Amino acid sequence: MGGVLSYFRGLLGSREMRILILGLDGAGKTTILYRLQVGEVVTTIPTIGFNVEQVTYKNLKFQVWDLGGQTSIRPYWRCYYSNTDAIIYVVDSADRDRIGISKDELLYMLREEELAGAILVVLANKQDMDGCMTVAEVHHALGLENLKNRTFQIFKTSATKGEGLDQAMDWLSNTLQSRK
Repeated sequence: MGGVLSYFRGLLGSREMRILILGLDGAGKTTILYRLQVGEVVTTIPTIGFNVEQVTYKNLKFQVWDLGGQTSIRPYWRCYYSNTDAIIYVVDSADRDRIGISKDELLYMLREEELAGAILVVLANKQDMDGCMTVAEVHHALGLENLKNRTFQIFKTSATKGEGLDQAMDWLSNTLQSRK
């Protein structure tokens, strides 16, 4: 009997996965968090500190930490790296002026030993905006082609419209489950 319960517990995901949502201020991190949690867009204000919510997606439980992206808050991201299963890195695809800063922050973060095993999901957000960078442009601008020893994928998203989030979460869920 214990074997059967253990089997079903494994299928349903018995452990809560720790996910960090990171990115520069204004990229759409909080909008994505609440879109995933309640399924709709909620009015947000800039995150000073963090938001943490439990999100259940296809029988997997995620503890999702949305950390503020302002310049003064980014140095504190590292306080949250321990035991992180995955990083959702959100990029404002319409913010061409700060894509270099976004790249620097991403690469700096990925050098941290505590995140060595974390899966990376990059969301090229705000794809509904005129003049935004394509997914290929964001991929290149972030230097993702140079990532070594990192499981990652990039997705085209619009948090306000909910587009692309299911594909990203499906990939993340499947990738996390395959690691069990």
